[in-house]
This record gives sequence, C-alpha cells and structure tokens, in this order.
Amino acid sequence: MQLALIQGNATSTVRHPSLRGQRLLIGQQMNAQLQPTGDPQLMLDQLGAGVGDVVLISSDGRGLRDLLGHNNSPARWYTIGLLDSIDNVLAYQQGGRV
Repeated sequence: MQLALIQGNATSTVRHPSLRGQRLLIGQQMNAQLQPTGDPQLMLDQLGAGVGDVVLISSDGRGLRDLLGHNNSPARWYTIGLLDSIDNVLAYQQGGRV
C-alpha cells in the first residue's frame, strides 16, 4: 500500500475486457515525506476520488482480481481508500502521537 496524489482522469477508446466500465485515474505515488516518487501511474478507482485527492493505493494482485472478477487483467494499481486529512501522517512523521 502506498499514498498517491490524484492528478487527473484517463480515457481510452480501446480497453482490455477486464477494464470495461472501470474508472481510470492518473496518480503520483508519494513517499513517507509526501514527496513525489517515480512516474505517475494509471490506477482504477471505484471510490470516487478526484483531482487533488490523496488516496491509498494497492498493487495486491488477488484483491484486484476479486475487484474486477477477471484473472488476466493488465491493471496493477487501484484505490483502496480516500484520505480525509494528511494531518495524522504529518504528525506521525514529526514524532507526535496520532
């Protein structure tokens, strides 16, 4: 599981059968200091995340297969949570109690 900042939506005219009807987002993964890491990633979203939201993402293969009901999906990342606030993350990093 990792944190990611949603940067936008993605659309496609051709999709793998497992991705039909799925909402695609572009998100930038973040490290423990909430700094961007690596290249932006394509992720599936069924939670209603929007641009500027910080989400918790997972690349758990079994969870994604269960979510999609498809064993051969090319998808890797998907949202599993929307963060209401990152204050607790920041407090924890600064040695405070959450």
